[in-house]
Parts: sequence; C-alpha cells; structure tokens
Amino acid sequence: MTLAIIVQARFGSTRLPGKILNPLGEKTALARVLDRCARIPGADRVICAIPDTAADDAVADAAGAAGYTVSRGSETDVLSRYAKAARDCGADHVMRITSDCPVIDPVICGRVIDLLRENRADYACNNMPPLFPHGLDCEVFPAVLLHQADRLAKTAAEREHVTPWLREHPHLHHACLAGPGQGLERLRWTLDYPEDLAFFQAIFAELGEAAATVSAAELAALCLRRPDLVAINANRHNAARLETAQQAETASAPYRFRVAA
Repeated sequence: MTLAIIVQARFGSTRLPGKILNPLGEKTALARVLDRCARIPGADRVICAIPDTAADDAVADAAGAAGYTVSRGSETDVLSRYAKAARDCGADHVMRITSDCPVIDPVICGRVIDLLRENRADYACNNMPPLFPHGLDCEVFPAVLLHQADRLAKTAAEREHVTPWLREHPHLHHACLAGPGQGLERLRWTLDYPEDLAFFQAIFAELGEAAATVSAAELAALCLRRPDLVAINANRHNAARLETAQQAETASAPYRFRVAA
C-alpha cells in the first residue's frame, strides 16, 4: 500500500500565533515534526496540508524549504483539505498527525500502522483512550474511507477535526494501541501555549540536537528525572483528556475500541 503521512499545519493560532515556525534548536518546530514523520516505518510520502490563504504562505514556504511536499486546501474544512492532500499524493492509506507534535515518535506510529494491518482494521489510533503522553497522537486509515467521510460528514466538528466520522462510525472496525498510562498521560508534549514552547526549547537546550531524535521512552525518563522541566507547562493540561484517560483506566467494562498492548 502507498502510505502518506499527512501533517496538518497552519499559521493561525489564538493561543500562540505562528507557533510552528518558532525555532527548536537549528530548525523550526514544523521541520522537527516533518523530519520525525519521514522516519516512520513504511511511510512512502510525507505531505504538509496547509490552508490556501495568504496568511499561511509562510508555513508553506517553511515546509517546502525543509524539503517536503505541500498541499493546500480549505482553511476551515480540514477534512476536505486532508482528502485533497491524499488525492494529490495518490495515497492508498493515510496517517494523520498534527503539526503541534514536535516529538512524535516514529516507532509508536509504526506500531499503530502494524495494528491496522494485523487486525485488518478500518481505523487505528493510539488515543482511544489517551494513555500516552499528550503529543504522541496518531491515527491511520484507508484513503477510501477518508474520501467517504469527506462525502458524508456534515457537522462542523466532523469537518474541522477530520476523523470523528471515522471514529464514531458503528460499522467500522476500530483498533487502538494501548498507552502506558500510570501517570505518563499527564506529560504534556504538545505545542499550543507559550509555556509549551518554553518546555520544548528547554528540552533542546538540555539535549542539544539529540532532542531531534529522542524516543518517547527516553524523553519520559528525562521528564521523570527532571520535574522542573515538566513544571514548565504543567498548568496547561487538557482536563477533558485526562478525565477520559482516568475513566478508561478505572473502567470495569471493555472500552469501545479494541485495545491492543
């Protein structure tokens, strides 16, 4: 199968405008995400899906300068933007990753891809329930289902968040790679607020260029040794995400998704 890693990116952000163009070491945060995506096992294409507005030209230029293919589409209808990007690169399967994940782990992404194949699933992810550190989320599915979602999804939330139609379809076979939990889901490795940028810059200051390839396990070990680093953005936890994680860890009934270790 032709697997495209499609990374959605935009300049606009109410909390931290232009966040993905900030430097992490010698490269932008966007380049760090794309470089990690290029190391995902089985990836045939890495494509950056960017709004077709003048305000996002700088993001498109940055992705192109980093050596990656750019597809441009609707600013608000992100589902249609994804479907267009998949068509542009001739993808048979799509892995969705967002550009606010500068330490996305290629090995974990590869395990999610394997989960889809081994279980003959229609959709696989690693955040249903969200028991990995926040910032490692990925999901993979056949492009034909992405195009079906693009035709059939109607609500604003389905169009903006890309995969709700896939995640909630009762007749699709879903699978989830189980995260470690046990408190590691409280680690915040996503770029959304100034405190998050400060956290990532502190990680690069601590590790140097090794931060560009540090694994999730190695970064978690560093965070456990250095609570001062974790404290930088600890006030920005996503309460709803943590509540979902806690409910999943304490639930006696099976989770709706098939969860694999």
